[in-house]
Amino acid sequence: MNMDDSSASYIHMVHHLIEECLIFNMSKEECMEALSKHASIKPVITSTVWNELEKENKEFFEAYTRNRDQRATDMEKRQRIQFRVNAYMREKGNKD
Repeated sequence: MNMDDSSASYIHMVHHLIEECLIFNMSKEECMEALSKHASIKPVITSTVWNELEKENKEFFEAYTRNRDQRATDMEKRQRIQFRVNAYMREKGNKD
């Protein structure tokens, strides 16, 4: 196997691992951190491959980012509601 084959193979592996990160709804930064920690892939490599995937799949990544942003908003709403419910229950408990 020559250098070009091994480089292509490595990039293909990084590409595959990024797809796994996408399945887990990770951001680019979360993916870079995870691959660095668990697969010893330099963040600059992950970032470069991610950027190329974004260029090739612009519509997918736009939708993916919108979906991630919406999920974050939904989670914040749930946390605020839970906080209010907890505060109400504490208040109610103190009155009884």
